[in-house]
Amino acid sequence: MAVFERNSGSVLPTAPQDVNAALPTGSNAGASVSMTSDAQAWQPGSQAGLRRVRDIENIWIPMSDGTKLAARMWLPEDAEENPVPVLLEYIPYRKRDVTRFRDETIHPYLASHGYACVRPDIRGSGDSEGLPQDEYVKQEQDDGVEIIAWLASQTWCTGKVGMFGKSWGGFSALQVAARRPPELKAIITVCSTDDRYTDDAHHTGGLINENMFFEWGGQWPALCARSPDPAIVGDRWREMWMQRLKNMDFPSLNWVIHQHRDAFWKHGSISEDYASIDCAVYAVGSWADPYRCTVSRMLANLKCPRKGLIGPWGHQYPNEVDPGPAIDWLTESLRWWDYWLKDIDTGIMDEPMHRVWMQREPTMRGMHQSPGRWVAEESWPSPRITPRKLYLNQDGLGSNPGAETAHVLKPLQTVGITAPRWSARDIDIEAPSDQRVDDARSLTFDTEPLEEEFGILGQPVVTLDLAVDKPVAALAIRLNEVEPDGLSKRITYGVLNLTHRNSHEFPKPLEPGKRYRVRLPLQDCAHVFKSGRRIRIALSTTYWPSFWPSPEPVTLTLYAGRSELELPVRPPRAEDGDLNSFGPAFVPEPTSGRTVLQQAPAPTRTHEWDIATNKLTTRTLFHGDVLAGLAAGRYRIDGTGTEVSKTASEVTEILDHDPTSAKVETQYVEAMKRGDWDVRVESRIRFSLTKDNFLFVGQIKAFEHDKEVFAKTWDRTVPRLLV
Repeated sequence: MAVFERNSGSVLPTAPQDVNAALPTGSNAGASVSMTSDAQAWQPGSQAGLRRVRDIENIWIPMSDGTKLAARMWLPEDAEENPVPVLLEYIPYRKRDVTRFRDETIHPYLASHGYACVRPDIRGSGDSEGLPQDEYVKQEQDDGVEIIAWLASQTWCTGKVGMFGKSWGGFSALQVAARRPPELKAIITVCSTDDRYTDDAHHTGGLINENMFFEWGGQWPALCARSPDPAIVGDRWREMWMQRLKNMDFPSLNWVIHQHRDAFWKHGSISEDYASIDCAVYAVGSWADPYRCTVSRMLANLKCPRKGLIGPWGHQYPNEVDPGPAIDWLTESLRWWDYWLKDIDTGIMDEPMHRVWMQREPTMRGMHQSPGRWVAEESWPSPRITPRKLYLNQDGLGSNPGAETAHVLKPLQTVGITAPRWSARDIDIEAPSDQRVDDARSLTFDTEPLEEEFGILGQPVVTLDLAVDKPVAALAIRLNEVEPDGLSKRITYGVLNLTHRNSHEFPKPLEPGKRYRVRLPLQDCAHVFKSGRRIRIALSTTYWPSFWPSPEPVTLTLYAGRSELELPVRPPRAEDGDLNSFGPAFVPEPTSGRTVLQQAPAPTRTHEWDIATNKLTTRTLFHGDVLAGLAAGRYRIDGTGTEVSKTASEVTEILDHDPTSAKVETQYVEAMKRGDWDVRVESRIRFSLTKDNFLFVGQIKAFEHDKEVFAKTWDRTVPRLLV
C-alpha cells in the first residue's frame, strides 16, 4: 500500500456537497441508459449502490531510476476488502491547480462507481520530480508503463487498468497502449491523433501551423516553467524550480527544426505500427476540433476491439461542450469501462462500430448548438458509402467533365481570415464565419442549386491538374455550402505544401510551369447538403493566419475540365432511428471550492487593415485559464488557498503582397500565490522569416515576489527546407 499524504478525508457521493454535486436524482438517479442488447438491465449504479470515496491529495509513485511522480487519487474506501480496477489519466497539466476543477468533475464520479482513479503529473511537471522535456518523449512512455505496473500491483487493485484522456491525455493513452503493458486492458482517447506530423498542432499538410505552433508553443514552456507546490514537495520547491528552469528547452524551436516527417515525428505516431495496440480502443473526436480525421483512420487500421464516436463539439470531453448538443459522456464511459475492466456485458460492443453526428449546418462563429442527428455505421470503412464525382469546369461544378480551360489565380497573402484558427478556443471569435470575403479572392467552382438533399460522411477528395510559378508553393482547398442569399459556409478544408505532394518525409521542389496532378483529401466531415443550395470548391495558395506562407508569392494555374471533387455519399439508414439515446449531459460540481477574485473580460480578436500598405494585423487577448475551464482573470482555489492568474496574447501581421513580411509574437503570463509562495513565469515567442530562413526568438523569465530570478533566451536562425 502506498504511503498517502495529506489525505483530504472521505466523501460519500450521495449528497450535493459530496463527490457528485450534480449527480442526477429521482428518475435519473445513476444516469441510467436504455439498452438495445441483452444487457438491458445494465445501469452504472443507483444512488444507494455508490461507493464511498477517499480523495487523496497526493501519492508518490516510484520509478525504477529513483524519481518519484506526484499523483492525486480517488479511491473507494472499501477497496482493500473489495479491490477495484484503476483508471489512469496521464498528463502534464498540474493536478494540484491547473486541471484541479476539471479533474474533480470526472474522477470522483468514476471512483464512486467502483474504480481507483489516478491523475499523475508527468515527470518534470506539476509536483513530480525530474526535468521537463518535449512532448511525448520515450521517457514519458517508459514512466507510463511503470505507473501501470505499480498501480496494478497494489492490494486495492484487481490488476486491471484503463487509460483515458483528451488531447495530451489521449495521445498518452495511445502511445502507452502501443507499448503493450499487460495490465492495460482498454483505453479511451479523445481529440488525439495517430500521426504526430500530419495531424497534430505543428506541420499540417507539410505547412507550419501558425496558430498552434506558436500559441501552444508559447503556452507549453510557461506551464513547464511553473514551480512545484511547497505544500507537496516541501522546502525543496525552490531548488526543484531552478533545476527545471535551467534544464528547460523551448519545444517549438525543435518543431521548427524538424520540418519534415522524420524520426522526431514518427516517434509516438501509432500510424507507424497500428498492430502494436492490442487492448480495446474507444476513439472520440469532434467536428469543431482539428483532430477530425484520426477516428476513422484508427477504426480502419487498428486490429484490436474498437469503437468510434464523433460529435459536433470542440476540443472538449463530450459532456461539457461548445457547440452542443452535449451527451451523458460519464455514463457512456462507464459502459466501456465496466465491459472491459469488470467483465459486465453492458451491450456497448453490440452496437455499431462508428457513430457520428450528421450535421445539417456546419459550425460557424457564434453557433453554440449544431443542428443534426446521430447516425451510425456497422463497420468502417463502410461499404454503404459510395463516391460521387463532380468536375471543376469552366462554368462551375458539374456531373460531367467539360472542355479543358486554364484558370489563373494571383497571390494574396491574407486569404483565410474567415477561418482564423486551426483550433478555435472560443466559438464566438475564432470559429469560421461567412466565407465570401475569402471566396472572392480565391478560385471558386459552384454547382447549380441542388434539386434534392443528400448526406456525406468521410473524406471528400479533390484531385487537381495544376501548375505554379515557384519551386515551393502551398495549396488550400475549402468545401463550402452556399445559401440562396449568397452566405457561404465552410464544411471542411485541406491544405498541402505542394513539395510534399508525394511524401512528407522526402519532399521535392516543383518545376515552375510544369503541370502536376495533385490529390488532396480534405478533413473528415458529416454533412447534409440541402436542396436549393450550391456546393462550392474554393482554392487559394495561402491560408493565413492558420498556416505559414510560402517563401515567395505564388501564381497558380488550374486546369478545369481535368480537375475533380469526389464526395463520400452516405445513403439513409433506417436503423439510425433505433440508436440508443446517450441521455442528457451532466457535469458534477467540482469538490474544491473556488472564489473569483477578479472577473476576466471576454476574449477579443481584432483585425486591423492598413490600406496604404495592405498590411493586416490581428490581435488576440485571453484572460483566465482555458485548461482549468475558468474565465476568471484571477481566482483562489479554496481547498488549497492558492491564487492563480493567467493572461495570453498574440499579435500577427502580414503584407498582402509579401509573404516574408509575416510575423507573430506571443506572450503568456502565469502566476501563483499562497502566503510566502509568490511566483510568476512569462513565456514569449517572436517568429519571422526571410525567403531562406526562419528567425526564432523564445524567452522564459521567472519571478519570485516580482523579482526576476531567472531568464533565458533562445535566438536561432533555422534554414527553410522546402517550407
